[in-house]
Amino acid sequence: MTEFDSKSFLQGLTRRPGIYQMYDAADKILYVGKAKNLRNRVSSYFRSTGLSPKTQALVARIQRIEVTVTGSETEALLLEQNLIKQQRPPYNILLRDDKSYPYIFISDRDAFPALQFKRGGGKQKGRYFGPYPSSHAVRESLNLLQKIFQIRQCDDSFFRNRSRPCLQHQIRRCTAPCVGLISEDEYQQDVRHAMLFLEGRSQDIMQALGRDMEVAAAALDFERAAQLRDQISALQQVQEQQCVFGQTGDADIFGCAIQPGGVSIHTLYVRGGRVIGSKAYHPKVSIEDEPGEILAAFIAQFYLSGPRDIPPLIITALPVDGAECVQQALEQRRGRKVSLQHSVRGERAGWQRLAQTNAEQQLTSHLASKQNVHNRFLALQDALSLDYLPQRLECFDISHSSGEATVASCVVFDREGPKKADYRRFNIEGITPGDDYAAMHQALTRRYTKVKKGEGVLPDLLIIDGGKGQVSQAMDVLESLQITDMMVIGIAKGPTRKAGFEVLIKGETGEESTLQSDSPALHLLQHIRDESHRFAIIGHRAKRGKARRQSQLEGIPGVGPKRRRELLRHFGGLKEIERASIEEITKVSSISRALAQEIYAALHPES
Repeated sequence: MTEFDSKSFLQGLTRRPGIYQMYDAADKILYVGKAKNLRNRVSSYFRSTGLSPKTQALVARIQRIEVTVTGSETEALLLEQNLIKQQRPPYNILLRDDKSYPYIFISDRDAFPALQFKRGGGKQKGRYFGPYPSSHAVRESLNLLQKIFQIRQCDDSFFRNRSRPCLQHQIRRCTAPCVGLISEDEYQQDVRHAMLFLEGRSQDIMQALGRDMEVAAAALDFERAAQLRDQISALQQVQEQQCVFGQTGDADIFGCAIQPGGVSIHTLYVRGGRVIGSKAYHPKVSIEDEPGEILAAFIAQFYLSGPRDIPPLIITALPVDGAECVQQALEQRRGRKVSLQHSVRGERAGWQRLAQTNAEQQLTSHLASKQNVHNRFLALQDALSLDYLPQRLECFDISHSSGEATVASCVVFDREGPKKADYRRFNIEGITPGDDYAAMHQALTRRYTKVKKGEGVLPDLLIIDGGKGQVSQAMDVLESLQITDMMVIGIAKGPTRKAGFEVLIKGETGEESTLQSDSPALHLLQHIRDESHRFAIIGHRAKRGKARRQSQLEGIPGVGPKRRRELLRHFGGLKEIERASIEEITKVSSISRALAQEIYAALHPES
């Protein structure tokens, strides 16, 4: 039995929130956990010291770990509990059921219903809102809702036996329906407003609190402003929509991600409105296959090649080629109607996004695995006709905005994949704005002057993101530093500027060549090129923001002063915006989903 390669697995693991499932050699579930930061949490199991005997026993049995990325830590908590209840892992001692979930309950049989905290749903007749992840957040929000709407929260027996208003009315937290100080119609209007808010259909309360917070801050009443900020934060938590828990319905959801060198299809299983499990697949296909064709072939084999439960609804992240034919075949096998959809809304769209996000994350981890990286290095040796297997690659890229805040990146790959501890950035100064050649020359000179002084190691292969001009700058720098034992290649976009058609430029001769689009060597070069581009952009944005003395929200395309004010008013502060998922950001009236994704990416550049 081979030992689980934790080092390779952790290198490709995201820092986003989600859940992780640990399996043994027999592929049986051992443990399910949640994490705000998946890489940090899973890494803690593999540290050399400080583990309890129980944790050591668990780690010794691990042969495989699967992760599911979620939009927020809240979603991770609910998904964790669903999976624990469904799978009953032996190392999860505190098994929980629906009673662990707090709800907000409003009775619909009373003329003057109460707003109440409940654990578990569906026992009494009325409206249940939830489940919610934190009983503290629910109680704090009930307290705030009582202040805003003045709906009673007392027990029915207490309510029926009052002859005069209680203290809650005196402190303006109840309109005293028990003694007839409010009409039934007026009270029901307050109840409807509260229900609309709990359904997430009204932003009026949030906007009013935001305006009050701004007024308090302008009047230097910072204590009051802080109280309002905390109230907004509590309301945001109670209003948060969950992707992993719906109302009803059975469905399978398929996400599909394609990159040079691999395909990942991630399946979510929803039963009774709950996400009860997920699984990643990596079918072998050629890069020329279109996503719709891949999904059609995969779904047909998934359901028709053996005994498998076919749900009434199948959702795909992308349109399926020949969807009507696939749907008819599934209906024939199931004996009942099957709906195959890719255009969905509401909670189904949340499931769809969750599946697609995880397909992309699983593909990244799969391509970064130790065996894949080793095979790519072997292919690169063959493609470049090298006498030795490369041990270290370095790639440079330049990023700026019309010449402003120019930053160069240097990323390093070794035989285990990205070596992030050796990444470097260079702030480029003293050049003509927009001169990429001069920027490349400066970055290379600074990097390899230090290496010549013994402050680093030379790579076996230097990769330049650019054409002949950038490559010639690299050759000039190496010549001036008398570095002769390093191979240089440039990777430039071809005439179509599409992935798979890149042109390679040899530094010594300027000779141009291409590789097959499914070549593992090309996939390795594309990977390091894309990583250097990403790393350069992050540095450029940080430098530009610092130079302008701006907040993290400034500099995001499409986020001007008005939208910044709306975001801060809605969430109460930058920390709450950073904590929010994409779905929560879209609740701000002026923010589209596409812009919410831009904001999330800008605030979580390393995720």
